[in-house]
Amino acid sequence: MLIVDRIEDGTAVIENEDKHFEVPVSKLGADVREGDAVICEKGIYIKDTAASEKLRSEIIKLQNELWE
Repeated sequence: MLIVDRIEDGTAVIENEDKHFEVPVSKLGADVREGDAVICEKGIYIKDTAASEKLRSEIIKLQNELWE
C-alpha cells in the first residue's frame, strides 16, 4: 500500500512498507493529503478513499486503546 508520509517544499514523500520515494506535488491528485493511501494511475497519484478511511479508522482505534 502506498501512503503519503509527508508533503514539503513541493515534494511528496510516499512510503511503501519499508521503502520511501519522492514525487513532485504536481503528480498528486488535488484531494491528496498527508496520511492518505494513494494509487498511481497514468503517472498521477490519486487518493484511494476506501483505504484512506480504513487507515484512519485503525489509527483512531489504536489511539483509543491507549487511553483505555
